Amino acid sequence: MAWQAPIVVDPPSPGGGRRVTVRGEAVGLAHSDKDLIEFLRRAGLEDADMILDDPHLVEWRGGRAHQGYAA
Repeated sequence: MAWQAPIVVDPPSPGGGRRVTVRGEAVGLAHSDKDLIEFLRRAGLEDADMILDDPHLVEWRGGRAHQGYAA
């Protein structure tokens, strides 16, 4: 099995938002970086705002990082 970042932000959905998965568990549908940070905080990552651009921790799929939340 290929290595995967522990946090995955999926491509924008047709209805808006990006599904967020932490360690293989879906944690929510983010409509902004603020939502994403809150999901990560709830998952136990206190410095979530500091790691969003770390490719070893966060994999942004199907779109540019920090964009594409809206439909």
